[in-house]
Amino acid sequence: MTAPLRIRWLGRVSYRDALAVQTALFEHGREQHLLLLEHPHVFTHGRRADLARNLRCEPAAVGAELIAVDRGGDITYHGPGQLVGYPIVNVGHRFGAAEHVHSIEQVLIDSLADLGLPGAGRLRDHPGVWMDADGPLPRKIAAVGIRLARGRTMHGFALNVHPDMVYLRQHIVPCGIGDLPVTSVREELEHRGVDVTMQQVADAVAQRAALRWGLPNLDGGTSGAERQDVAWRHRRTDLTPFSRGEGPGEPVRLTSRLAAAGVTEGLSIEQRKPEWLRPKVQHGPEVLALKRTIRDLDLVTVCEDAGCPNLSDCWADGTATFMVLGERCTRACGFCLVDTRHPEAPASDEPRRVADAVERMGLDHAVLTMVARDDLADGGMAHVAACVEAIRARRPSARVETLISDAKGDEASLDLLFAVRPDVLNHNIETVARLQRAVRPSAGYARSLAVLARAKASGLVTKSSLMVGLGETDQEIVGCLADLAGIGTDIVTIGQYLRPTSHHAPVARWVEPAEFERWKRIGEAFGIGHVEASPLTRSSYHAKQAADQVTPVTPVTPVTVDRRH
Repeated sequence: MTAPLRIRWLGRVSYRDALAVQTALFEHGREQHLLLLEHPHVFTHGRRADLARNLRCEPAAVGAELIAVDRGGDITYHGPGQLVGYPIVNVGHRFGAAEHVHSIEQVLIDSLADLGLPGAGRLRDHPGVWMDADGPLPRKIAAVGIRLARGRTMHGFALNVHPDMVYLRQHIVPCGIGDLPVTSVREELEHRGVDVTMQQVADAVAQRAALRWGLPNLDGGTSGAERQDVAWRHRRTDLTPFSRGEGPGEPVRLTSRLAAAGVTEGLSIEQRKPEWLRPKVQHGPEVLALKRTIRDLDLVTVCEDAGCPNLSDCWADGTATFMVLGERCTRACGFCLVDTRHPEAPASDEPRRVADAVERMGLDHAVLTMVARDDLADGGMAHVAACVEAIRARRPSARVETLISDAKGDEASLDLLFAVRPDVLNHNIETVARLQRAVRPSAGYARSLAVLARAKASGLVTKSSLMVGLGETDQEIVGCLADLAGIGTDIVTIGQYLRPTSHHAPVARWVEPAEFERWKRIGEAFGIGHVEASPLTRSSYHAKQAADQVTPVTPVTPVTVDRRH
């Protein structure tokens, strides 16, 4: 049976984040994906681009980035109002780069016809999609550029839906083609008195992509809108304001955010938990002694602060989780009880105190987690790195796992931590894309995938975690596991969400143990090295045993067969 084509609307994603995700899916994944998204304003150029002639502005002055990319072709623009698609699909060795470019062009040509623009076509010697291609004045409406290696593809297309055309007409010479104009779907349709939304265009492209890439023959020979081998679930309205490029936005009541995501009911906080969610906690003399050590060194463990039901089990097994960088977070997530007052400066002696605790406790596996510190230029990554180095200097035999925030996706900040090579790099995606708005409104699904993808590209063992029982569907959980597997995530934990207070997101349902066992089987079948899944599983539960079961894999650099614009 063929792998499904997993079509994902990811919202507004930085070019660098999207590149990290699609590169990871290209290198590590086995399934087929089509990422649909918008970028913030960005100009990209290949190695042989003539910037002196074709770049006509100072990018920063027009609010755009300028990024050199490893491809052929000249300068291109991406920005809001432009539908960008990255098909990461298996085309087999019988397809060359030219055939795949032709396939992408046909998806767009057919989609435009479905939207009321039947005049789209190809122009000889100029890849992409053109309006009035056989007429007196061809106009480029979509650019196409791909990479093909070992029968698998990445990069893709950029379709002008309703972007600010000034960026394409005045700020650059698109693709170095100065004698032919560019156009957009909106401009072409306005002559007919019609307009379409980005959602309509994305849906049309998804339908045509499903017909072309959803089956092994890839020839579009099968018709029908409902396909068992295609997953098209993430819609534009599913995403957070952050992921739509609007920033966190004005404060919105949690219940309103949940209702917007389709979750309108939840269990009362007073409702009695089922038997499988009532742990038998036993604090013996050894655990009480470790508690005194933590107090003596003025440290905070998430094990205690979060009231983790697995504390005794983990501490007896030589594992503990320390929260560094203070107890105050710069974000207010809908599931978390951490203090959100203005944070204090990081304690300079904290790395030493954490290392003291690891040594005195005799830990074999230490987990360092952190609050989000968006107030710090590097997001706190240098401080976490200092803690890693201090532990290794004091107790070299201990494995160190870091559970980090996204550092706003800043590569330089993340590299500060990657450079000290923690034994496990953990970043929690927390929930499915549809529920991100309510659960973590200052974060994003694609950015979290990008953090994990960058860590994997650095050769680190990667780990992530999901809470369930917030109102997600089984299909969404499976899709998220497929995404995590696709970028090479080594370890995933899945546990039941428990509501801290009545001001936090309600529990939509209690998930039965058999469902966790099923997700474990599915995740590991996708290629995740170890899935720890049970009602009481938390990010660090059985962290030592999970790390024992996976080993880092050196990233493989693909051989480029062809690149074109």
